[in-house]
Order: sequence, then structure tokens, then C-alpha cells
Amino acid sequence: MRKFAIMSGVITLALAPLGAQAADQPVLESEPSLDEIAKELANPNTTLGTLNVPIDYVSYKGDLPGASSQESWRVSFQPVLPYALNETTNLYVRPNIPVLIDQPVPVVFGADVSPSADGQFTTQDRNFGNSGTDLGDITFDIAIGKMFPSKTVLAGGIAGTLDTATNDDVGLGQTLLGPEIALAQIFDWGVFGVLVTHQWDVAGDDDFDTSITAGQYFYTINLTNGWQIQGQPTWSYNHEAASGEEKWTLPVGTGVAKTMRIGKTPWKFSLQYWHFVKQADSIGPDFQIRFQLGPVVPLPW
Repeated sequence: MRKFAIMSGVITLALAPLGAQAADQPVLESEPSLDEIAKELANPNTTLGTLNVPIDYVSYKGDLPGASSQESWRVSFQPVLPYALNETTNLYVRPNIPVLIDQPVPVVFGADVSPSADGQFTTQDRNFGNSGTDLGDITFDIAIGKMFPSKTVLAGGIAGTLDTATNDDVGLGQTLLGPEIALAQIFDWGVFGVLVTHQWDVAGDDDFDTSITAGQYFYTINLTNGWQIQGQPTWSYNHEAASGEEKWTLPVGTGVAKTMRIGKTPWKFSLQYWHFVKQADSIGPDFQIRFQLGPVVPLPW
């Protein structure tokens, strides 16, 4: 069951592009237009701060019997409070705290009967169990981003996954760590970039090895009145997948975003649809719908 958790746990890193959404005290004080705020929120090296809440619905498919009828929810909290090192360079420390709801858990006994906790055998009438509501593995990244005169953004740092899941069925049981790099270009019309991480297991369960390359490609097309076309699909490549199993989890996706003021506080709302063209053969995501909201907040420094 931990092999299934590898993919669902690490992908949540995903998730956020470098500083893709945020705000600064001067922004709140100067009352810029919605278009100006929206463009700044899309800047991968922004000094703006937000409290982001992604809400994900995932529908699955796969070769396991019953895989195509599985679905799950994930509600995450990802604050982004960058620290400006100088006029062009910022430090980012971004935790991502997921709450997992009804994650599909494959029944691994491979037979019509399986032993219960008291040693008795019970008939299995389904191929999946449900995890209920649990804290998942917390992911994080620590990175330094720099803006060049060409409006190219380069960032690098470390990414990690902590063994924090409250249910072994949905947690990896390992602590992961590895490098992170991001490259983006800001244009008059918007932003395009890519984030890549690689994580290995450094502690925890040593019954299996973990080596996962993951990341995100992200783009924003600016419209008017705070509206944007935007996509931030997250992908992964599991180097330790079982022989013959698909190693890629790869979506294509797009959506819309709207920046508005509620009272005096700017908020950003977005809705995206991701369709997965590659996923694990046994069970993997078929499509994902992400709704995200986040208020702009004053930085504490």
C-alpha cells in the first residue's frame, strides 16, 4: 500500500510554482488596479504573500478491478511568505499541509479472503478500501529566486517530504529530500516556466527505495479586470516503479483565475482541469479538478 502512497504523497509538493501567488504591504497601501495585482501574483519571484488553499478532486482509472470507480479529495494549506534579500532576490520557505479525504486504498491480499486483525479470515467483497480523513505527508521547499534584467527568473533550493501521515495507508513512511530548480520567463502577455525537483528517501521505512523526479509546468495569460488564463499541472516520474508499470504521471491542464477585492483585501480564485495522459497502470489519476483560493496578506517583516 505504501507504493501507492509514493505517487499521491510526493505529487502534493506540487505543488505550487515558485511564488506563483502572493502580496506585499506596499501593494495593499498603494491600491493598484486588479490587473496590476494579478500580474504581480503570477510573477514567480514576487515578494507578495498569500495564504493559499488548493482543493483537489481526483478521479482514478487503472487495471485493478474497480479502479475506474475510485475518487478522492484533498484540501491543502500552503502559505507563501517570501523574504526579500535584495531588490532582485528573494528567499522562499513553502510548506504544503494536505488533508486527504477518501483516498482509495487497494486491497493487497490478492485473494477472495484475507486475515483480519484477530487472525480470522473474512471475505473480501471489494478491491479497494477507503482511508477516511487523514493528515497526509507534509511537503516543503526552501529556495532562492533571482530576477534578471531580461525578466528571466532562476531559482534553486531543496525540496522535501516529511513522514507526517496519520494513516499508514496514505503515507509514504519515509522522509524524502533532494534538489529543486525552476526557470521562468516573464512576458508582456504573461508568464511561462517550469519547476523540477528530485527526491530520494533519507529516513524511514527501508523496505523499499524511493527516487522520484517531479515538478510542474506553469503558465499565465493576462486578460483584463483581474482575469487570467492559467495552468499549473503537476507531474512525476517514479524511477522505482515496478517492472512493467508506467513510471510517468503526466497531465495536461488549463483553467481560469480571477483576482478581486473583498473589502480592502485582494483575493485570488482559480479553477483548473487536468487530464492525465500518463499514469500508473494499476491505478492512477484519470482527471483532476483544482479550485484554489488565497487572500493577499501583509508580510510580518
